[in-house]
Amino acid sequence: MLGRLGAFWGVAGVALLLADALVRLFVHARDAFESDLSPLQWAALAVWVALMTYVEGWRGFHLRFSPRVVARALTIASPAQGRGVRLVDVVLAPVFCMSLYGASRRGVRAAWILLAFIVAFILIVRTLPAPWRGIVDAGVVAGIGTGLCSLLYYATRAVLGRPPVIDPDCG
Repeated sequence: MLGRLGAFWGVAGVALLLADALVRLFVHARDAFESDLSPLQWAALAVWVALMTYVEGWRGFHLRFSPRVVARALTIASPAQGRGVRLVDVVLAPVFCMSLYGASRRGVRAAWILLAFIVAFILIVRTLPAPWRGIVDAGVVAGIGTGLCSLLYYATRAVLGRPPVIDPDCG
């Protein structure tokens, strides 16, 4: 039971992080739509949203991050033979599911590097003037929105007995 609770908390925690980011960024993205964009800015918005939906949403989230989060959550629910459910993994399940610890050395390193790039990107985007910040945030909202839907898709499939076929330990 503790393992199932940890698995649920892992996926739900990651989903909540993504939803929080969506809500926070949506405000800035909405500002771009409400401003008087030039034709160049509309073109940039369309290209950026399409690019981020594909690169971040499909390739990053749907093909890699989301199935790995669910696969790692399932390892909390059903730990390897001879190893019981670890309380630390249950409590820190969202962090565990994002491979920030408990994965292979390569996986943990890749997760922390990705996190550092995301933080750097956020800091850079915050300095952009309007409407460019909103344009960038609109693309990120599209990517994260796709990612959140993807995470819920893989979680639902896992609950229905069709877990993702991906190595939970690799980055």
